[in-house]
Amino acid sequence: MYILVTGGAGYIGSHASIELLKRDYKVIIVDNFSNSSHKSIEIIRKISQKELVVIDADVRDFEVLDSIFKKYPINSVMHFAGLKSVSSSISNPLDYYDNNVYCSLQLLKAMTKHNIKKIIFSSSATVYGNPLELPIDETMIGNKPTNPYGMCKLMIENILEDWQKAKKDATTIILRYFNPVGAHSSGMIGENPKDEPNNLMPLICNAAYDNKSKLKIYGKDYETEDGTGVRDYVHISDLVKGHIVALEKCLEPKNYIYNLGTGEGVSVLQLLNTFEKINGIKVNYEIESRRQGDVAVCFADPSKIYKELGWSAEFGVEEMCQDAWNWKKSNPEGF
Repeated sequence: MYILVTGGAGYIGSHASIELLKRDYKVIIVDNFSNSSHKSIEIIRKISQKELVVIDADVRDFEVLDSIFKKYPINSVMHFAGLKSVSSSISNPLDYYDNNVYCSLQLLKAMTKHNIKKIIFSSSATVYGNPLELPIDETMIGNKPTNPYGMCKLMIENILEDWQKAKKDATTIILRYFNPVGAHSSGMIGENPKDEPNNLMPLICNAAYDNKSKLKIYGKDYETEDGTGVRDYVHISDLVKGHIVALEKCLEPKNYIYNLGTGEGVSVLQLLNTFEKINGIKVNYEIESRRQGDVAVCFADPSKIYKELGWSAEFGVEEMCQDAWNWKKSNPEGF
């Protein structure tokens, strides 16, 4: 049986594909490469020493999905495809609703037609909006997400829940990521956005590599210990192992929701200081005003997935910083 991985050439999808291949799953990647590189496919093959099927297509194209499900005996889907910048979603909300929500609808329609019963969805802690309390557990959906990106994720979660109820024999697994960072331990693959990066770790790495540039820190007037935003950073390797555990252990047909985080909040300055210390390098930075759509503090209560599936994060902030920098040093221009 095959696992269909949408957005499998992207940051998280590529690491998940490597882990699946490592465990002898057959993988089909569907990606339109709008924000990823074909070279990531080469690296997936090189690291895994396995072959995989790659289809250059948009997940919004039902006919393509229909043909894939007809041709291959697909057992499960991991759905990573989608635009993922908070700031871009605020500037271009219609692009996000069209791309992220519509592609999920088309995917579920194709799955329904071909009786594919299991999907793991790449969701986000942005669905929690401004947290009602900390740490955040899976029940704390009370405040509206603060940006269209988060709204898209929450809409897709609701669609999945409704689809599972209607289908009854389906298994839907919603994994709410906190802040994935780091890179594969080989240093051969990591976060590689085509456009200007929005996530903190690649911005730190860029500033560290080019000491003439400065890292922009958005906001130093939050009600936190050092005034900068606090997030729950989770190593990409831990994150994708959470997907494997979910794939293998969530067998009963129902809707599952789990946080994927460490349970520890780390401020922007704390992450930066750790990066400098662990890698022996100085990073210049400057303070900018807060960005629209950002929250002050966000970190997970990951106890549910530990109790039910036995998953917990193995790597700390030091490994995240070291692996991210190893990737950057080895691939200063990305792929």
